[in-house]
Amino acid sequence: MKARLNAKECSPTGMKALGALHAFVHDCGLESALLELVKLRASQINGCAHCMDMHSKELRAAGETEQRIYLLSAWRESPQYSERERAAFAWTEAVTLIAVGHVPDDVYESVSAQFNETELVNLTLAIVAINGANRINIAFRTVPGSHVPRR
Repeated sequence: MKARLNAKECSPTGMKALGALHAFVHDCGLESALLELVKLRASQINGCAHCMDMHSKELRAAGETEQRIYLLSAWRESPQYSERERAAFAWTEAVTLIAVGHVPDDVYESVSAQFNETELVNLTLAIVAINGANRINIAFRTVPGSHVPRR
């Protein structure tokens, strides 16, 4: 696979703006592992190889188990995840696939039981940020494999 273009080089100001949203999410107070799992789940749904590579590496570097990383796409069938994580994954799927069901009430009720209002807005901003990154990386065919974890 060959990249179509480098978005950071072509629009540094625009990519800096998206980066600022990612920086906010990183420091928003939600658990780092939860955020990385959410980013990986959205990236799986969208088929963004670059982001799947990045977030699986970040999770490993932070000490996440291989089992939890591998089973994420089947989280409903796996006992590896907490109720809070499950609610976040359901919310991630509903917001990522918004055209399918427009975020059903039962998903909102489930996530609202696990996250306060500020956390829920911040979780949603994390989902918005990763979906934006997925779309840019898929559209411009960012080549996966080069990411080095921050840790």
